[in-house]
Amino acid sequence: MTTMAIHTANAERIAYDVVANVIEPPTAVDYLSWAEENIVFSKLESPDYPGPYNRSLFRYFDELLRALSPDDLCRIVSLMKSAQIGGTVIANIFTGGSMDMDPSWFLYVHPTENNAERWSKMKLAPMLRNTTALANIFLGKNRDGVVSNKSRDGSDSLLYKERIDGLGAIQISGANSPASLSQVTMKRQVQDDLSKWETNKGGDPESQADSRSRGVEEAKIFKISTPLVMPGCRITKNFEDGSQEYPYVPCPHEGCGHYQVLEWENMLANLDEAHPENAHFTCIECGAEIRQYHRQQMVDALQWRAHNPSQMRFHRSFYIWSAYSTLQSWERIAREWLAAKGDPASEQTFLNDTVGRAYVTAGEAPPWETLRDRGAGSDRDLGKIPIGGLVLTLGIDCQGDRVEWQAVAWGTEFRRWVVDYGIIPGHISEKACQERLDALLGQTWSNTCGHRIAPDLAAIDGNAYTEEVWEWARRHPASKLIMVRGAKSENAPLLQRVKKERNHKTGMVLKYSKRFYNFNSSILKMALYRNVGKTDPLERGYVGFPRGLEDEYYRQLTAERRVPKKRKSNDGFVEYHWEKDANQANEGLDTMNQAEAAAIKFGVRSLPEAIWQRLELERETPAQDAQLDFEDGLFSAVSSTPSPPPVSKPMSLDDLAKEWNRR
Repeated sequence: MTTMAIHTANAERIAYDVVANVIEPPTAVDYLSWAEENIVFSKLESPDYPGPYNRSLFRYFDELLRALSPDDLCRIVSLMKSAQIGGTVIANIFTGGSMDMDPSWFLYVHPTENNAERWSKMKLAPMLRNTTALANIFLGKNRDGVVSNKSRDGSDSLLYKERIDGLGAIQISGANSPASLSQVTMKRQVQDDLSKWETNKGGDPESQADSRSRGVEEAKIFKISTPLVMPGCRITKNFEDGSQEYPYVPCPHEGCGHYQVLEWENMLANLDEAHPENAHFTCIECGAEIRQYHRQQMVDALQWRAHNPSQMRFHRSFYIWSAYSTLQSWERIAREWLAAKGDPASEQTFLNDTVGRAYVTAGEAPPWETLRDRGAGSDRDLGKIPIGGLVLTLGIDCQGDRVEWQAVAWGTEFRRWVVDYGIIPGHISEKACQERLDALLGQTWSNTCGHRIAPDLAAIDGNAYTEEVWEWARRHPASKLIMVRGAKSENAPLLQRVKKERNHKTGMVLKYSKRFYNFNSSILKMALYRNVGKTDPLERGYVGFPRGLEDEYYRQLTAERRVPKKRKSNDGFVEYHWEKDANQANEGLDTMNQAEAAAIKFGVRSLPEAIWQRLELERETPAQDAQLDFEDGLFSAVSSTPSPPPVSKPMSLDDLAKEWNRR
């Protein structure tokens, strides 16, 4: 007779194991040590400093890594920073170190799902593959780098990475997807590029993400971003709500040692524009110069000091900018400012990306009467191109019973001049209206030097009556006419071609998408409203008006304001929108933005100096045998029997570049 042995579990032993697991102190979580032991940068990731994580290069992040550990009682850690200063490295250390040392459910949120997928492919996947500690727990690699028999079981995808032992996972989401921010409870989070998050169909994504950790008492939420525009910047609001910790460093000079923050205004006050290589700070205590070669010595002694210490137990917020980073020279900071100075759109980029501060908007224009009085006092008539106006663009806006247009001349240093304004009666679909638009594209305007200038590029609004606009626009070459519409997001590029537009019924790609562009109308309005206040014609960004414009034009140009709006969802989030009085038209502003979109497409923001010189030579050399306007110009008539002045044909940016290369 065969006896069968039945093995039973030792219930008492199992109970002891469970109790031991419960009462065992948690593993120490030291992100700083983990980074030094595990993070290795490739030449591709860090061309200047490849190799193991070098704490001395990121000394200012030591305290952030401590704040993110369970030993610090705060629940939220916010970082308001410059671009390219190493913030993503800290987020990756927090993510990878958490999954290795204290595995749990981890949420990593990007502005959009496209951003999330890109980060998963380009950042997370290489980190999991190349970091030994993470490769073992996510890919099942042994010490020889070979995947073990414990292969993945499907719990791994582009936006979901689970440990092979099932003890934790990383959920990667986009803030634009409310579904990906629901029905999950997360112990830790990274909210990346927070300033670029926009409301989704479910409401405020930041509130949605925060709620995912509400049920975990010891949760940690890391909010990180370069700021954008105030009011309304998410990371700036988080910094102000938190402990407001600034990086203080000692004066490097013997006998002083006074601790201070390296402020951008300090560098700016000492900036010699002729010699940006001499960019430096001065000590606010002893007045001695602080040079870049002092930086490492000072940063090694950096101290974070809270301006709102009462919040440290709950929300620690930090600010750091490029001047502290070995990845950016002070000379380059100075040169970036000199390139941006005077152009509000460029100044915003500088303040955001280099200084790590939000750009405070001009939410409304100066009174329209002020601009009208300036125009009335001009020595230039409507329809005349002034000296310096070297490129001419048109902005065209379609309404139900009319089409309005504006001609704007552009010069160096982001200067512009309103040249002409008009209204064509009828709808864009009507033959008579189209014929007059055809004539408008062929019209010329005279400049001070006797040349007649045709439009270099026109931009017509394609947001309304899109099909009708396309039917007319297709008759003209793309080098002469583009379709545009204002982007819905303040985070959008100044100008970006529509990738692919499809017919919502047939699914077919629409042909007009090849010449259809989105422009950031919000940023263009902010910049315009700052620039129209400038009164010096030589100042960068100056906007000039001719005499002869009607009052209604100025009312329309200044019709909109950026105002806060609370959402109906009662999530507490305030959005900012441009609004106008319901009884006031705004086509003067719209056509100005469309003309600027055309100018950006033509290249006025990036034309080399040589091209500007070429345009000046062609368009502002006095026309031979032309009767010049003595009152408006700098020259007298050269002939008593003038012949019709020549027309300066528009030249595309590509043609200009080819001609410059040929020469």
